[in-house]
Amino acid sequence: MTKHPRKPAAGLPDEATLLAFLRDAGSAEKGDIARHFGLKGEDRRALREMIRGLEAAGKLGKRGRKGFSEAGALPPVGVADVVEKDNDGELYVRMVEASADAPNALLIPDKGTPGPAPGLGDRVLAKFELGPNGWEARLIKKLDTNNNRVLGVIRKSNKETRVEPVDRRSKDVLIVPAVQATDLRDGDLVLAAIEKSDQRYGHKRGKILETVGREDDPRAASLIAIHTHGVPMGFSEAVEQEAENQDLPTLKGRDDLRDIPFVTIDPADARDHDDAVYAQRDEDPKNEDGWIVWVAIADVAAYVRPNTSLDREARAKGNSTYFPDRVEPMLPERLSNGLCSLKEGENRATLAVRMVFDSDGRKLGHKFHRGLMRSHAKLSYEQAQAAIDGVETGGGTDDTTGPILDAILRPLWNAYHTMLKGRLKRAPLQIDSAERRIRMSPDGGIASIEKRVSLEAHRLIEEMMVQANVCAAETLEAKRTPLIFRVHDTPSQEKVFNLADFLSTLGKPWNKGEAPTTKRFNKLLDETRDGPHAEVVNEVVLRSQMQAIYSPENVGHFGLNLDRYAHFTSPIRRYSDLIVHRGLIRALNLGSDGLTDREIAELPAIADQVTQTERRSMAAERDAMDRYIAAFLEDRVGATFTGRITGVTRFGLFVRLDETGADGLVPVSSLGSEYFTHDDRAHALVGERSGQRYTLGRPVEIKLREATPITGGLLFEMLSDPEPRDPNAPAPRLGMRGRGPGTGGNGPPKRGIGRPGGPKPPRGGTPKGVRKGKRR
Repeated sequence: MTKHPRKPAAGLPDEATLLAFLRDAGSAEKGDIARHFGLKGEDRRALREMIRGLEAAGKLGKRGRKGFSEAGALPPVGVADVVEKDNDGELYVRMVEASADAPNALLIPDKGTPGPAPGLGDRVLAKFELGPNGWEARLIKKLDTNNNRVLGVIRKSNKETRVEPVDRRSKDVLIVPAVQATDLRDGDLVLAAIEKSDQRYGHKRGKILETVGREDDPRAASLIAIHTHGVPMGFSEAVEQEAENQDLPTLKGRDDLRDIPFVTIDPADARDHDDAVYAQRDEDPKNEDGWIVWVAIADVAAYVRPNTSLDREARAKGNSTYFPDRVEPMLPERLSNGLCSLKEGENRATLAVRMVFDSDGRKLGHKFHRGLMRSHAKLSYEQAQAAIDGVETGGGTDDTTGPILDAILRPLWNAYHTMLKGRLKRAPLQIDSAERRIRMSPDGGIASIEKRVSLEAHRLIEEMMVQANVCAAETLEAKRTPLIFRVHDTPSQEKVFNLADFLSTLGKPWNKGEAPTTKRFNKLLDETRDGPHAEVVNEVVLRSQMQAIYSPENVGHFGLNLDRYAHFTSPIRRYSDLIVHRGLIRALNLGSDGLTDREIAELPAIADQVTQTERRSMAAERDAMDRYIAAFLEDRVGATFTGRITGVTRFGLFVRLDETGADGLVPVSSLGSEYFTHDDRAHALVGERSGQRYTLGRPVEIKLREATPITGGLLFEMLSDPEPRDPNAPAPRLGMRGRGPGTGGNGPPKRGIGRPGGPKPPRGGTPKGVRKGKRR
């Protein structure tokens, strides 16, 4: 790295010097910058202001959580994936942990590098330099990522047996040696290893490691997702035995809470019941019209002790993973659906919190109890809501809800309405989410795909769980006990600026200098809620948010507008919550099975791990949903649907169907013979000649061209005409350009990127059918 002379403590470096330092360093945190230039006291505060100014001007970008780098800059050396191959055969790479504005770089091979040359999908170590035509990545070496396994489907022909990958992003079709193909059937789902070879052309050869199922198995979608994303399946014999050896704790050292008429309110098909609730009026005359709310949570820590086989397995899984047809639980069934689950009429160990709210919904205090409880009723959300709504609104009570309506359910609702006053003052982010639910038929097929209806019963349980989670975080902070927070950072300036740019195309002003707050976002959402842009504004506000993570360092929860927050209410299905339970047991002296010193030392690693396992499960659940929906729509190829554009990229448009919520691709090559420019500021594809455009959020009509269940891919044909040129629209920000085939552009694209049977378009890459613009 080039040496830069230290500046005296009396002054800041000028802009050019600071940017030159960051260019050489790749990235640095504020403290590193201050130390390098010898800044102290007032100079450090001035540095912070300088960095804010450069970030606001778009000259600095975030690198990681605390670091900064020159905007659009790449580090001197880094790990990158080969994501693009142009028509001239040149390869382009993208940093593995790249920011949104990071460019792709032209890969410059080193003739002295041993082994076969890198190809699409390979990972490399490279040195990055800014060349005359843009960023260049000089190859240091090709990395062995151990990603040499392919989950695929056997396809047999007279000549050969192939493994076709189920991952639409993969091109690794493998040829199976004849000696291995004898016992294989067409349609077998197999796990294969790519055998090493020096061949540069043709399909690679593969070795079958395992037959995992059948393509036509109704449960294939979830099975593929489990294997593709590495979701751990089942439990070892030692873990199962340890679970079987557990017994219900006695009352010794516990409070007897069995006379409190708790009820569980969960989805109708729920098997594990983490939480139960109860509310009653506060009889304290000093808290007139106040409420006492109890939230009882399964005491998983009583069974899963630190550093046992059960604990190690639960930590490795991180959380349960939910598919339409199965659950991969974090804990064995003996615990998850047995001893830990708060079943109706059965004694269960609990860690409960008693909260007191005043008439304005402010929490006045809380106290945790480790006790023994008994659920008085098991209710579904729909069942509880119907009882509250009454016969006059189409609801009514049943044999379960009738006897408890006045004594238990109405007080719960009255307490919630009081708590709602405090929630409204807090003003959490109010983003609408249109979730879909797949209902399975008894034979394992798909009975229906339904929009999940949001009931007041859902919101009641959500708010009571949020308040219980706040109590856990407050208690552990007050007791100075380390914990894992659930944090949601404030949107970055980059995301807010992108949002402001897009809103300007809708005529909705947003001051870029204004600090983002939930109230400001909610004001925008309220202003557009009943207008034509409601869905697209909701979508872009959602995209402007940071991703929530687990961390031992508290930065607050922006979305909930809370200063401190931790996950406490779901220890059966989340390891993070189990750690918080152990922290409370330690902090409040509630037993000998609390958080250990070893775990405290490992909290940063545990937080990172459970963040990653959560994302792994989310990706697996999403992929399985895509495959189930593709299977559901397979018989309707050729049908016409209405939908809305939910994504605009240089390789095409993503459209979400109104009927099923399914997302599919309209390739840019099918939009006609005109070239289309991707205007990333307006989230639009704009015709270069006509100025006509397809924009994010626009309702459209499409035809389903292909549905491929094995990959989850849907391919659409656009039936709606583009919008006419907007004479008042800002000049588009030049992006990549695409056009249809020379025959007129209305035929389907070639098999490959963007096709259900082919790989998914790489981020930052340029697929076939898209002409590259000049570098600028």
